[in-house]
Amino acid sequence: MYELVQKFQEYKNKKIAVYGLGAEAESVLGEIGYSFSVVGLLDSFRESGEMYGLPILSLEQVIREQVSLILVAARPGSCKAIARRIGDTCKAQGIALFDVRGKDLCIQKKAACAFEGVKGITKEELLSRASLKQAVSFDLFDTLLMRRTAFPSDVFELVECGLARRGIVIEKFPEKRLAAEKELSRHGAPFLEEIYAYMKEQFRLPELDAAYAALLEWQTDCGLLVPRREVCEVYAALCGQGKEVYIVTDSYYTKRQLAELLERSGIRGYAELVVSCEYKTGKRQGLFTVLKERAGTEGILHIGDDLTADGESAERNGLETVHLYSGMELLEECGYLGLRDFMDSLSGRIRIGMLGAELFNSPFRFEKGRQRGLYVKHAYAVGYCFFAPLLTDFVLWLHGRIETEDIQNVFFCARDGYLLQRLYRELAEKRTSVYFYTSRRAAVCAGVEKESDLRYVEAMPFGGTIKEELWERFGIVIEEDIEEDAKGEGAPDKERGGLLRYAEKILERARVERAACRAYIKGLPLREGTVAFFDFVAKGTSQMYLERLFANHLKGFYFLWLEEEAMSRYGLDIEPFYRREEKEESAVFEDYYILETVLTASEPSVKGYTKKGEPIYAEETRTRENLACIEDVQEGILDYFRAYIRICPGERIREDKRLDERLLSMLHQVVILDERFLRLKVEDPFFNRTTEMTDLL
Repeated sequence: MYELVQKFQEYKNKKIAVYGLGAEAESVLGEIGYSFSVVGLLDSFRESGEMYGLPILSLEQVIREQVSLILVAARPGSCKAIARRIGDTCKAQGIALFDVRGKDLCIQKKAACAFEGVKGITKEELLSRASLKQAVSFDLFDTLLMRRTAFPSDVFELVECGLARRGIVIEKFPEKRLAAEKELSRHGAPFLEEIYAYMKEQFRLPELDAAYAALLEWQTDCGLLVPRREVCEVYAALCGQGKEVYIVTDSYYTKRQLAELLERSGIRGYAELVVSCEYKTGKRQGLFTVLKERAGTEGILHIGDDLTADGESAERNGLETVHLYSGMELLEECGYLGLRDFMDSLSGRIRIGMLGAELFNSPFRFEKGRQRGLYVKHAYAVGYCFFAPLLTDFVLWLHGRIETEDIQNVFFCARDGYLLQRLYRELAEKRTSVYFYTSRRAAVCAGVEKESDLRYVEAMPFGGTIKEELWERFGIVIEEDIEEDAKGEGAPDKERGGLLRYAEKILERARVERAACRAYIKGLPLREGTVAFFDFVAKGTSQMYLERLFANHLKGFYFLWLEEEAMSRYGLDIEPFYRREEKEESAVFEDYYILETVLTASEPSVKGYTKKGEPIYAEETRTRENLACIEDVQEGILDYFRAYIRICPGERIREDKRLDERLLSMLHQVVILDERFLRLKVEDPFFNRTTEMTDLL
């Protein structure tokens, strides 16, 4: 099967160990016979006992035995988890770690956003090959559907959390669950409830209800699964052509459960669903024989991701096969995009799995003329993959700080607060929040009271003339001609007087604006106590001037606090998500302009208020296309946020800014094919500044 004797000739006179206790390990031992000196077996859970006439050893015992090779007898997906678990130790001890297909599991691919040297089938080629066969069969998991986790075993950790919430705490639950499955799968294909019943008996767990645990795992897994859209399109096209299409899966879920799952996923029209546990045999045993009997033909093309179960086993039964890369295989081919170090926590593996389920949803990455590098087709995916993780961590932090301090007034400033308030409401259903219509211009216009305020504003760069600055920042029109140069990015020209020359007009206008702003604030649902004042990236200018108009104390909660040292003299109460020491090493400074552009509301900027306290909007400068694109980005962020807080148990959520920043930085490495996103502009009228999105990418 694996031709192991030929592949590992150099180890014939050296000690080796086989990693695995299941059917794969039994097959490997049967193939190598007495050709190798096998000192024992390894397993992720058991470290003692005996199986197949060999002792079960710990990794420490294997090291003491001076083993030269550990041969991993497991599926490719499991091999990755095993390599993550013991790979570093093997490298340190000089022990070779290979899978049965001859792959060196200690070699890590270099992180890259490309598929150089990787070959795969195109959608057109697959349809062409399928047209020549009487019937076609599809694998289910990782082929038609994929999970939003890095490893299948993450499901067990999620089930463990679910049981713990009901007071059922089982030590080393994932290892025991996997051990029970391995044992029962050695010579058959069990139902899930049978696995839990065996686990309950084998490990003496009277508190475990097998039926309930099986249902909980099924519900948990269903919450992780999403269709692989382009594979499902191929499937639907074949059904539409009248081709007999079968779904063949190694699964401990019942046929009825899987039929319901397929219906919810929009996968219909199959001739039959062939499930291992229903026939008590798996793909490596007799399931493909069952398929041929049900189809009444040997002219079948089988499509799947597992090189052993869907490839070698199907071919051994006379079927023609096509290998489709799973999402995690594609991620691995890109060297995990440099994310391998973030897989130690469950929350990290869920985030990486969610990224893979979107970025590598399609296995058809090899069409002629397509980019060999990574690409995203739609603005939705830009929001989901690159912006959402960082914004999710920020909103979780913000919610936690507000709950800890029990702040009853929560204000999200327009327009950066639009989407973030929507995210916050998903967490704080019982706590009222206000979308606060303001802007830097509205706050400054209402808040300036004296000449020192004008000097503060004057010191802020403006890309235009004084006449333009008076209009953009204060709404004041000057008819007279002023001979002057634009202020640009430097300090103001003190000899010409700058804004101070028009101090009287500005302060008079401010008195009117102040009354209007107070009328607006008066109409808000404001309770006694502190106001949590959200601003995304800011110095604190808006907070400083608006605080003069509130009876309440304002506490700023910012994503980034700019010029923190310089602003500290104004006595503002501000707590930033990025602390000063983190900010210096962070890459977010490069990309926060982009984030501000996509967080914004569909309404134009607020420039002031009427006497009755109603917002007055500036002229809209964005096109319908711009707004539609921003809405798509925000939908991606919302979907990610909702999925993450639903999938990841609250007690396992971990803030990880380094991972967030790594994902954000991929904006500059992947190819974005949505031209609408590339045509966005980053606008800041208060500074009279406009930047093309492409200049920031």
